[in-house]
Amino acid sequence: MAFTALFIILSVLAVLLLAGVPISIALGVSSVIAILPTVDFDVTMITAAQRIFSGMSNFTLIAIPFFILAGNIMNQGGIAEKLVNLALRMLGKVPGSLLHTNIMGNAMFGAISGSATAAAAAIGGVMNEQERKAGYDINLGAAANIASAPTGLLIPPSNTLITYSLVSGGTSVAALFLAGYIPGILWAIGCSIVALFIAKKQGYKGSGEKFSFKALGRAFIEALPALSLIIIVIGGIIGGVFTATEGSVVAVVYSLILSMFFYKTINTKQLYNIFVESAEMSGIIVFLIGVSNVMSWVMAFTGIPQAVSDALLGFTDNPYVILLIMNIILLIVGTFMDVTPAILIFTPIFLPIVQTFGMHPIHFGIIIVFNLCIGNITPPVGNTLFVGVRVAKVTIEKVMPHLIKFYAAILIVLLLVMYIPALSMFLPELFGLVN
Repeated sequence: MAFTALFIILSVLAVLLLAGVPISIALGVSSVIAILPTVDFDVTMITAAQRIFSGMSNFTLIAIPFFILAGNIMNQGGIAEKLVNLALRMLGKVPGSLLHTNIMGNAMFGAISGSATAAAAAIGGVMNEQERKAGYDINLGAAANIASAPTGLLIPPSNTLITYSLVSGGTSVAALFLAGYIPGILWAIGCSIVALFIAKKQGYKGSGEKFSFKALGRAFIEALPALSLIIIVIGGIIGGVFTATEGSVVAVVYSLILSMFFYKTINTKQLYNIFVESAEMSGIIVFLIGVSNVMSWVMAFTGIPQAVSDALLGFTDNPYVILLIMNIILLIVGTFMDVTPAILIFTPIFLPIVQTFGMHPIHFGIIIVFNLCIGNITPPVGNTLFVGVRVAKVTIEKVMPHLIKFYAAILIVLLLVMYIPALSMFLPELFGLVN
């Protein structure tokens, strides 16, 4: 029954997605169809409605709309230029300095906004013109921008990690936030190493400007109010001053004050559009999480996680091989499915398996998000890939030869994160957030 139900879910889901049906509707319909052979229609529909409501009624879920709102305010608040200027002052003497500035800017802006596509659009939009004027290959610049944009989905605050916390049964959001720092930074470092080798090979020099502590200090002071958002929100969550949900509200208030009164880059008219856009994005994600609760019920009722676990463990009992198989599946899935729905679908299937050989849910959360973030910059459906290409006004065909080099570095970092648990667990354990 389990594999029949899984086949129905995946088959119907694939057909509906190819037909252009929204992912939330496709998930709900495929789940209901999968359980109808064993449960009466009336009972299925009533239970599904209850599951959707209960899935959207989680208090922690409130954090997602507020973090989305805070991110959208920061996106339109002129923050990108401040962060790019700081990164350029720090990295100006390094060969290929503009590439490194783009990568570092994405890591900082992505952490503030919590969006890979926003980082690729904002930082890429600032850097593209500078790279053209400096004589850089714009396709290489686009590749560096695209490859480094997802770091913000790992470096907190991150809505993807909050989603994983909910679907994994309440894994500590604060611990997940801390766990994302080292993998996210390593991703950025891997991209910078590739950029350095390419820059030296192609003869790209530093900015040519004389290093100045005065200029660096001025750039740091200008960017500090934006960077302080991370310190205030994450510090408050980790220190127990407020929960992740309360921290998301603090992020909104702080970003409003910063953008409207400090930088003065947003007016009340723009604010209305930001609220509308944030409400639309939040509605899509929250409803998707509610519908995924139906799928979780169907999976549990039909025994899909246990059946998949038995099949994998029957194939091999080597945890390294099992983990490698899971990662290959997640990498493939990430190429045609967005991060949030993929987390909602595959966490209930894979998490019980990795727990059988002692992997901590926090470590696995970072692994699954890392894998799916790679899909976010990979054809055929990588949203960040298409945003980065559109911003740079180039074609995917010309960007891909450069991007493949960055993929290699990112995959090496993934293997390190996957097989060295300390990279994810060190900070949560250091702050006493892991038992």
